[in-house]
Amino acid sequence: MVTQWKRWIPAGVASVVVAGVAIAVPLSANATAALPSKTAEQVIALVTNSSVTAFSGTVQQSSNLGLPSLPAGASSSLGSSSTATPGATASTGGSGSTSSADISSALELLTGSHTARVYVDGPTNVRVQVLDQLAERDVIRGGTDLWAYDSSKQTAVHSTLPAKSDSTATPTPTDTATPDQLAQKFLDAVDPSTGVAVGGDVTVDGRSAYDLVLTPATTDSLVGNVSIAVDSATGLPLQVEVTAKGASDPAFSSELTGLSLDTPSADLFSFTPPAGTAVTEKTLSAPDPSATADSKAKAAAAAKPVVTGTGWSSIVELPAASGSDAAALTSNPLVAQLTTPVTGGRLLSTTLVNVLLTTDGRVFAGSVSAEQLEAAAAATPAAQ
Repeated sequence: MVTQWKRWIPAGVASVVVAGVAIAVPLSANATAALPSKTAEQVIALVTNSSVTAFSGTVQQSSNLGLPSLPAGASSSLGSSSTATPGATASTGGSGSTSSADISSALELLTGSHTARVYVDGPTNVRVQVLDQLAERDVIRGGTDLWAYDSSKQTAVHSTLPAKSDSTATPTPTDTATPDQLAQKFLDAVDPSTGVAVGGDVTVDGRSAYDLVLTPATTDSLVGNVSIAVDSATGLPLQVEVTAKGASDPAFSSELTGLSLDTPSADLFSFTPPAGTAVTEKTLSAPDPSATADSKAKAAAAAKPVVTGTGWSSIVELPAASGSDAAALTSNPLVAQLTTPVTGGRLLSTTLVNVLLTTDGRVFAGSVSAEQLEAAAAATPAAQ
């Protein structure tokens, strides 16, 4: 099951922050009875070879990154919907810009706490139900049908996956990252710049787990380490905690509780919009069968952000938005409230990741210092 989450992450700043947050310290879970000893490689293999294909549970996510909680209606003020569909990089309705949608998603991920119910039955039947105060947001995949529903706005977006789409692509709201999703991103990124070790055995929601600890070898990263609690019976990641360098408490955590390995009811993966819901149809185009390998590679490269540096010190650059979009973003009152002016733009600073919004509309982000972001922006002037 663990591999089914890893390929669908919204584009833009939200993905940068997820990757940055998904880039740190020992679990605060309770100690448990001794498990059979395993090496780090064996615990990673336990995750990779997990045979869990169907489960349900509740994801509790919390962020304490030194930012105030978003005020009510913050997402709307940025012109975005915080529920997304696969492949969506812009607001699903209205005139909100891609940059606005991405920033809103990133801010929601970075602040406060979120609770979601998760239901999975294989790679093509997934439902993530985010429970907000007096509201509900659902992202549902049932076969080739995709729905994104927001009860507070009474809106829904429906898409049909192309026949040749990636069967492992799975939707998830941008502000809720599951332990499974985060753990896979961390493990995919393990390289010689990462120390990998097994800590003491832990218990998460009554289940015994191995504590897999990833520690950056570089001194440049803001991240102290990442702790992944791996269920000893199933290999399913149950909890991910990220701690900033020099801190004692996690700055970000995602925990799966109430795990059930029973197959969820099939009706959870079908959706009928409630009366009065405004439904938007979003077309997802199938891959061009006539495209050459070279053209596919060029298209993929063009769609990717520019990454400088390596490992935990990587900096991601997003291209400049249009002039009007960039001006609207940098002048937004919420952005002004949560950022500070620096040379060349405004800085969103947290304990784990920094984001620089340049005056020319570009975005630089990474788990590095503000000075490193400013240097990266100065070294790569915007395209004319």
